[in-house]
Amino acid sequence: MSNIPETGRTSRVTIRLVGLQILVFSLLLTLGGRLWYLQIRNGDEYTAEAANNHVQQVVHPAVRGSILDARGVPLADNETRLVVSASRTELMKMPDDGKAALTRLADVLGMKPKDVMDKVRLCDAKTPQPCWNGSPYQPIPITDEASAKQALQIREREEDFPGISAEPTAVRRYAAPAGSNAAQVLGYLSPVTDEQVKEAEHTKSPLLRSDQVGSNGLERQYDSELRGKAGVTRYEVDNLGRVIGQRESQRARPGGNVVTSIDSRVQSVAEKELEQAMRDARKQHDRNTGTNYKADSGAVVVMEAKTGRVVAMASNPSYDPNAWVGGISGKDYKQLTGKKSNYPLLNRAIQGQAAPGSIFKVVPTTAAINAGYSFNGPYPCTSSFNIGSQVFKNFESENYGGISLGRALEVSCDTVFYHLAYEQWKKDGGNKPKKKPGDWFYRTAHQFGLGKETGIDLPNEVTGRVPDRQWKKDYWKANKDAWCKTGKKDGSYGQRIAYENCLEGMKMRAGDSVNYSIGQGDTLVTPIQMATIYSAISNGGTLYNPTVGKAIVSPDGKDVQEIKPESHGKLPMKGQTREKIDSALAGVATRGTAAWRFQGWPQDKIPMHAKTGTAEVYGKQTTSWFATYTKDYSIVMTISQGGTGSGASGPAVRKIYNALYGVDAKGGIDKKKALLPQPQANLPKISSDGSIEPQPLGKRFEAASRERRRGANS
Repeated sequence: MSNIPETGRTSRVTIRLVGLQILVFSLLLTLGGRLWYLQIRNGDEYTAEAANNHVQQVVHPAVRGSILDARGVPLADNETRLVVSASRTELMKMPDDGKAALTRLADVLGMKPKDVMDKVRLCDAKTPQPCWNGSPYQPIPITDEASAKQALQIREREEDFPGISAEPTAVRRYAAPAGSNAAQVLGYLSPVTDEQVKEAEHTKSPLLRSDQVGSNGLERQYDSELRGKAGVTRYEVDNLGRVIGQRESQRARPGGNVVTSIDSRVQSVAEKELEQAMRDARKQHDRNTGTNYKADSGAVVVMEAKTGRVVAMASNPSYDPNAWVGGISGKDYKQLTGKKSNYPLLNRAIQGQAAPGSIFKVVPTTAAINAGYSFNGPYPCTSSFNIGSQVFKNFESENYGGISLGRALEVSCDTVFYHLAYEQWKKDGGNKPKKKPGDWFYRTAHQFGLGKETGIDLPNEVTGRVPDRQWKKDYWKANKDAWCKTGKKDGSYGQRIAYENCLEGMKMRAGDSVNYSIGQGDTLVTPIQMATIYSAISNGGTLYNPTVGKAIVSPDGKDVQEIKPESHGKLPMKGQTREKIDSALAGVATRGTAAWRFQGWPQDKIPMHAKTGTAEVYGKQTTSWFATYTKDYSIVMTISQGGTGSGASGPAVRKIYNALYGVDAKGGIDKKKALLPQPQANLPKISSDGSIEPQPLGKRFEAASRERRRGANS
C-alpha cells in the first residue's frame, strides 16, 4: 500500500486537472485567435484567393460514326493512330514554359521546333493557324503520324519529355474502297469555330471548342448524327492552374453511322471514266479555236430512276480528303482553294452551273405541247433560222425538211425549236408583251424544277437559272450602269452587246427566246438537276429530291432510321406526252445523235434512252453534255470545254452502263459481273410499329460497331 496520505493524493489529481484545463483553454484560445485572424483580419484576402479556384473541364472526344456505302463498306471511318500530345498545364509549370521539352520532341518527330510550339499556343482572333482552339487543360495533339519507334522513345525517356504523351487514338480515315475517292460527296472535318459554338448553344447538338465538325459534304450534312457526344471530366483548379480535385465525369457517347446509297464500286468506275473522258477530250482538236480542247472540269451523276437515290457522284478536279486529317498544311490549303488548281473543293455535280445545250430540249418540247402545238407537226428543220438580219444556225444537224417533235429530239434539230419559240414569243406580244403573257417555255422550265434547288442532302447546292422576264428585269437593274459605261454601238462584239443591253436589257427579245429554246443564252443548270429530270421521265413523271443518305444507324447497330425518298412534284406533262418523249429519246440512242455510242447495246433487253448536248459559251470552248436513262438508272455527264456531247462524254457514259449491267463489247449480259443487279441495296426492315427485323446488313452494322467500340476502348 502507498504511504501517501489520501489528502495529498487528491491534491495532486486536482493540480493535474487544473493544468489540463489550462492547456485545453490555451489551445481553444489559440484556435479562436487563428480563426479570428483568418476570417476577420485576413478574411477578404482568403476569400479572394478562394474565388480564384475554378472548375475546368477536360473533354474526351466521342468516336465519330462511320459513313458507309450501300453495301455497308466504310467510305469514311476511324483508324487507330499513335497521337503525340502535349499537356499545356504541365509545360507552363516549367521555368522555360516547356521550350526545351518541345525542342527535344521536335527532334524525335523530325519536325521544326517552331512548328511544334505553334501547335500548343492558344488560338485567339489574332493568332494564325496552326494553334489550339480547345481547352488549355486537355492534351493538345502535336501529330497523329508518330511511328512506334518514336512513341517508344518518348515513353522510355519520360524525364526528357515531361507533359508529353504518345497514345493510340481514333483518327478519321477516308478509306477509298474499290479505289473510289468521293471527296466532294464525303467532305472533311475541321476544328470548330467560336461562331459555330455560339450558333449551336441552344440546339440539340451543342458544340465544344475542342470538337471537330463536318465542313462539307456528308460530314457536314449529317454532322450532328455522326459526331456523337463528347465525354467531359470537370476538375477544380486553383489560381496557379493546379488541379486540386475532381468534380464529376461523363462518359463519351459514340456517333451513329450514316448509310448512303453510294456504291463504292460504281463510284470508282464513274470517277475513272470521267477522268479518262477528260484526258481523251484533250487529245481532240477544236476547229473553232485551232487548239485541242482544254477539258478543265467535269461531273457525272448516277441516280436510281425510281427513287432519286444517288448511286455515284463524281466531280473533277478532285482531291484527297485525308489531307484534312490532323489539320491541313498552309501549302495544301492554298492548292485546294486556288485558281491554279481550278477549285477542286467544288462539287460540280451540285455546284457547277452551265448552259445545258440540247439536253434541255425535253423542256421546250413539253412546253410546246402544253401551249397547244402538235407533237407530230410537221415542223421545218432547216439549216438556219432568220430573225431580221440575225441568222441562227442549226448546230448539230442538217436540213431534214418537215419533221415531228420526236424526230427533232432524235436528230437534235435546233431550227424546229427556234421556230416554236419565236412563234410563242410573238403570241405573247413580242417587244410589247401582253399584260399577262403565257410564257409557256419559261413557265414549263420552272415546273420541271429548274431555277431552284433539287433538295439533295448535301450542303451548298446552287439553283441554276431560268432567264424569264422577271430575271431579265432584275439583272438589267443590277448591271445597267456598267453596260451603259462600257457599251459602244460600233465597238467590239462585247461592247456592242453591252450597248444593246444598256438600251434593252430589261426586255425579253426575240433572240433571247430563240437561244433559250435550245438551252443556250443565259440558261444555267446543274448536273443533279438534269439527272433528276431524266429520272422523272424514266419513272413515269415523279420528280424526287435526290438523296445520298439512306439510313442513320445507332452506334450499337440496333436502331435504324431510314431516310425515305421524297418527291417535290410531277413533270408538267400528260402520260401520252411522256410516252412520246420517251420513245423519241430511245430513238436518239438507236438512230439519232447518240446511236454511234450505243452500237451493240442490248436494246431489246435493256432499253436505252439518251440526249446529247453541246453548249456554246462565249470566250470558251463548247461544253459537252450527255443525258441518259434506262428503267433503273439515269446518268448525266458534263465536261467543261470538252467538245460535243456524244464525242466527249458519250464513251464514258456507255462504259458506266456496261459496268452496271455487266454488258460486254458484243452486247452480251453477264449478271455475275453486273455491279448492281438490284437497284436498291438491302437495309434492315422496319415494321409499321417501328420494330426492326434483323437483316444481314444490320448484323454487319452490329459487328462493325462492336469492333469499333473495342478499338476505342483499347
